[in-house]
Amino acid sequence: MRGLSFENRAKLACAYGGLIWGVFWIPLRALEAAGVSGAWATVAFYAIPLAIVVPLLLYRWRQILRGGWRLQLIGLFAGLSLVLYSNAFLYTDVVRAMLLYYLCPVWGSLLARIFLKEAITPVRVMAILFGLAGMLVIFGVGPGLPWPKNAGDWIGLSSGIVWAIAMVLMRDDELNGPTELTTVYFLWGTLTALAFVVLVGSGPLPDMAGMVGSLPWLLPVLLLVVMPGVFSVMWGTPHLNPGVVGLLFMTEISVGSATAAVLTDEPFGLREMAGIILISLAGLLEVLVPLFAKIGLCHRTR
Repeated sequence: MRGLSFENRAKLACAYGGLIWGVFWIPLRALEAAGVSGAWATVAFYAIPLAIVVPLLLYRWRQILRGGWRLQLIGLFAGLSLVLYSNAFLYTDVVRAMLLYYLCPVWGSLLARIFLKEAITPVRVMAILFGLAGMLVIFGVGPGLPWPKNAGDWIGLSSGIVWAIAMVLMRDDELNGPTELTTVYFLWGTLTALAFVVLVGSGPLPDMAGMVGSLPWLLPVLLLVVMPGVFSVMWGTPHLNPGVVGLLFMTEISVGSATAAVLTDEPFGLREMAGIILISLAGLLEVLVPLFAKIGLCHRTR
């Protein structure tokens, strides 16, 4: 890690966060098998980490108060984005929800240009095109664009826009650190997940016996996988252009496709491999192009 620049470490942190969300379906499916499904599973994945960080919330209350409305707004938008994304799958096809959410590199780049005056470089445009092409290849989308057609589509599209807003707010925030951002993320995620249950509906109440029986494996997953992934994202995102963060999050699609192929009967062949390569190139372009340019400059100055 010593040889990596600070910016590239931030990129690795965000790519790691995408990797974590790529395996997020595994504990969700296990919870569903235990009788905790739908919107209630999303509540569980926020509420349990919130209970774990409550002591930290109480210990650092001064820093959290010092963060003011901006910190709470970041927590609200960041938490709401994943709540919307998770629940979009309840109302539309998985493919459509993911495609519409992962337009967020486009929204992130546009919002950063408008509000932060950050340039949209040709490399970023190329990376976005590679990422979108990789998604289309993996999902095998038919003719026509996946325009929103139902409530789930709109929820999926909204989740990407909301996350792009959260990224812009984090990029423009110099006061709050990753500990405060992670804490308010779980706080507002829990509140918005519960609000979704109340306002939209959640299906049958969860099986509490199944929930309690899941804790021996769920707690280690949350402590050792989910929470470090969230912390990595909250550390890396403020240091990067929101469009770049959206691209790096596309590792979720690659990891999700690969793990689903290994652990389930879902197909994995040349199409999926080609899509993963395109998505990986989308994330690597922002790292490799500046690196090659720097190497070329060093050679010319010798």
